[in-house]
Amino acid sequence: MTTCLLSLGSNLGNCIDTLNSAINDIKSLKGVEDVVCASMYQTKPVGYLEQDDFINTALKIKTSLEPFILLDNLQALEQKYKRVRLFKDGPRTLDIDIIAYGNVCQEDKRLILPHPRMAQRAFVLVPLNEIASDFVFASLNKDVATLLNELPQSELDGVRKLNG
Repeated sequence: MTTCLLSLGSNLGNCIDTLNSAINDIKSLKGVEDVVCASMYQTKPVGYLEQDDFINTALKIKTSLEPFILLDNLQALEQKYKRVRLFKDGPRTLDIDIIAYGNVCQEDKRLILPHPRMAQRAFVLVPLNEIASDFVFASLNKDVATLLNELPQSELDGVRKLNG
């Protein structure tokens, strides 16, 4: 079993329900065990500023699935939540990124590990720090807590932990 870190985000519809439902879907995937979930955080959008705030969380999982099989499963879940007609309260989005797959370092057009921009993203590192602060990214020789401490305060200002 390999320890993997995932980042999840949603910014349309009932984001908390979408994320909770997606977390349950991930827990039920064959080959996924020991799912640890971070709190949810409201975050400002990165890059595309003309959109709603996101709700983000992170998961630490153990999996027997190979990286591309895990990716295929997660992308199928993303597509499930993009089927607008399934929800009475409007459209929903779900983004799931594999941040790390053990110590695997790879660069493929479908999957780069570890995630190439995670070290600059508070919306990834803040929730990850809650559940995997000591996880070391071998390619950087730094753990989550160190990367989080290296972020400028301006990045951290856009992240707010939700109650409950």
